[in-house]
Amino acid sequence: MRRIVGIVLLALGAFLIVLAPLVRFQVAGSLVAAPAAQYGISKLEAEGAQYFSARDLKVMTAQLGVTVTTRGDVSQAKGDTVVWDEFTAVNDVTNNNPNITITERRSAFNKYTGEGVTCCSVNIDDRPVTMEGQIYKWPFDVEQKTYKVFNSVAGKAFDARFVGEEQVNGLTAYKFEQDVPETKTETRSVPASVMGVTDVTGDVQVDRIYKGKNTFWIEPVTGSPVKQEQRRDEVLRTQDGAHSVTALAATIRMTPETVNDLVSNATESKNQISMIKVTIPLVLLLLGLVLLVTGFFVARGADGKA
Repeated sequence: MRRIVGIVLLALGAFLIVLAPLVRFQVAGSLVAAPAAQYGISKLEAEGAQYFSARDLKVMTAQLGVTVTTRGDVSQAKGDTVVWDEFTAVNDVTNNNPNITITERRSAFNKYTGEGVTCCSVNIDDRPVTMEGQIYKWPFDVEQKTYKVFNSVAGKAFDARFVGEEQVNGLTAYKFEQDVPETKTETRSVPASVMGVTDVTGDVQVDRIYKGKNTFWIEPVTGSPVKQEQRRDEVLRTQDGAHSVTALAATIRMTPETVNDLVSNATESKNQISMIKVTIPLVLLLLGLVLLVTGFFVARGADGKA
């Protein structure tokens, strides 16, 4: 009987020792993933922004409030891919001018790595796009290197360079900066008088040109964004390049409440991953060693007795 008990303890100990690295390297990698059934609201704001008001046909100065609502399309989630729909509304708080711009985006991405996937009718304002780079989340164990990050204004991905570490509400985050070169985002008609064109009556065709700088703060263990800032410099420019007016000049930052929520979620996820990667494998390993040693002596004692 003692011999049987010893063999069982040896087998169980070996099993736990083998299980420890499996938990460390396989389970942890799939613990935190972007949910298919996502629903969330983020708030951003911009003080002293300037924008061209289509209602007033002039450039206004105001505080802007930005509300971003994301909702997962569960019916389109397959395998490692999730699909999120995003609705962004920009409001002029100062002049009580709501919905100065409204943007809709449909994104598909890998729920673990955060990399874009072109499927499932992805689009920006009903215009098909190619999803590439990081979309919402970043990969686990973010490295101090350059990543491509999708920019929804330009509709394409650009490099985001690692520039250092910073504390965000006491949480260590990697800081990345992305410069977006001048990119045409739309063509529209505007009264010639608004553009300062004096030799034309009626409307003129203008291009909306966007140039920006985006800054991302990413918790490196989970790849979770905890803070974001957008510098947007956009103009309406006549197609001969002779006349232009400000379309949007603003530095848009997440509100403290939104940052607090993101930091809290990232901290919780980081703690879960630490438990899976460190605590549980270590306990399994130590327990497995104890069982191996115990089983060895029990089995040896049985043989000696025999």
